Amino acid sequence: MLRVGLTGGIACGKSVVASLFESRGARLHRADEESRHLMDPGGPAWAAVQGRFGPGIVRTDGTIDRPALSRIVFRDAAARLDLEKIIHPLVIAGLKTAAAQAEAEGSVRIFVSEAALIYETGLAGWFDRIVVVHCDRETQMSRLVARDGISRKEAGLRLAAQLDPAEKARRADYVIDTSGALEETLARAEAVFTLLLDESSAPLLNA
Repeated sequence: MLRVGLTGGIACGKSVVASLFESRGARLHRADEESRHLMDPGGPAWAAVQGRFGPGIVRTDGTIDRPALSRIVFRDAAARLDLEKIIHPLVIAGLKTAAAQAEAEGSVRIFVSEAALIYETGLAGWFDRIVVVHCDRETQMSRLVARDGISRKEAGLRLAAQLDPAEKARRADYVIDTSGALEETLARAEAVFTLLLDESSAPLLNA
């Protein structure tokens, strides 16, 4: 089973590429989505997050006010590090459990984890291949502002908190440029997935 890390900057189109990979038969693990569920009421990270950031980030129904939490952690590097210390070990454990389950089935050729912080968490070496989704900075900024309904200043803080996209692309095995039309992105993703399928049938040098 080929273990593939799918990463890239926020609002670059990882989910679009991940969905195509899944539709072509990959077993998909959405680490970013899992991290959000960890903070659901009663979830493994809910109490720790509330304890660190206080009742001000908790709505009356008990859910975490994610926009409020984001405003805190993207303005305060120490706060962001504290949140990562709570969330990342749980996400990594879930990722490895999901991969082990997929491998035990014996029929999964490609396991893909969609995760924004593969390099930042030191996980890159665990994967057999890394695919980076990348787009130009202005496109990324515009998408983020439109998607999350935030100002360009706020978007800039979020982009600055992640590893430089060019550095991610430099380290990758494959890069998918999503700057253009959706059809172009899907075609590039299809081409990369075909290469991954070929590799999944070959002996892995780092296996």
